[in-house]
Amino acid sequence: MLRFNMQKPKRVVLLFVVVVAVLAVAFSSFFFLNSQRFPGNLQSVTYGNLPLETSGLIYVAQSQGFFRQNGLNVVVRNYDTGIASTNALLSGQLEIAGGSEYPLVNAAFQNQSIQAIAGVNKSELEYLVDRRDHGIENASDLKGKTIALPWGTIVEYYVAQFLSLSGLKTTDVSFVNMTLSQSENALMNGTIDAVANWQPYTNEIVSALGSNAVAWSVQGSPQSFGVLACRTDWINANPQLVKQFLQALYQAEDFINSNPTQAKAIVKQQMNFTAAYMETVWKQNQFALSLDQSLVLALENEARWMIIVKLTNQTAIPNFLNYLYLNGLLSIKPESVNIIH
Repeated sequence: MLRFNMQKPKRVVLLFVVVVAVLAVAFSSFFFLNSQRFPGNLQSVTYGNLPLETSGLIYVAQSQGFFRQNGLNVVVRNYDTGIASTNALLSGQLEIAGGSEYPLVNAAFQNQSIQAIAGVNKSELEYLVDRRDHGIENASDLKGKTIALPWGTIVEYYVAQFLSLSGLKTTDVSFVNMTLSQSENALMNGTIDAVANWQPYTNEIVSALGSNAVAWSVQGSPQSFGVLACRTDWINANPQLVKQFLQALYQAEDFINSNPTQAKAIVKQQMNFTAAYMETVWKQNQFALSLDQSLVLALENEARWMIIVKLTNQTAIPNFLNYLYLNGLLSIKPESVNIIH
């Protein structure tokens, strides 16, 4: 009598079902990713960028197609300073502006309808570069000297703190308002004594001056934040676009962590840096999405200083929780939002 192994057909059927299921998932994933990578109707977002290595997440997201994968056509416009990109944002030229946290303090004092949607970088890149042949060897030698810097930027705050820690007052020096390129030229031809700026401009000036350059970091222990800001009305009208933008940057963050060599190469090519410079400056940056309490403390400290030195007519520190939009990042990377509220 013939005996049939009933278990074998069952196993074959089960195996067939599993294979079909796996193929279904694979094909659905393929079509989903391709629909994400090449969507029929990309939403345009104009972004105000600072052409610095601190914009690493932006450069990687563009290079790897993460914005397009998330349905966005991101148009990048470059600005010299965060205050310039913030002003462009407030005037309606941009949807999202990059910069340090400092312009947010200015905007808060002016009751502007603006909010930070994420921090994208923490860095230590602000410096004071002086001419040795102008009699500057130590910080105390700055008394009576002329320092150029772009007003309304984070270096204004850091230089004031540096002078105070060096036993000097801001009235002991003369400040002149210059763009980064203007101040570099003025220092090179000797019409000023020192410039306050950030990388990579510091590196360029030090290289040009050679042994005649004296450079100090003016940050001390606080880190400068790379911050993304939007007008509040735009956020309210486009919460999904905020999420899509942040999702692309979260993918860029993961790419940087998983492929640091390739990520450095992307930024190096974008900025036309040398390999040696990239190795040095890369260590001075933390590329990660965040909204944490340290940002709030920095905003409050800078606001307190602006009140003391009378850069504002306001006498009370703004409630900076009103200038932070948490929901976007909470939906993408909730563990990175650590703010007491």
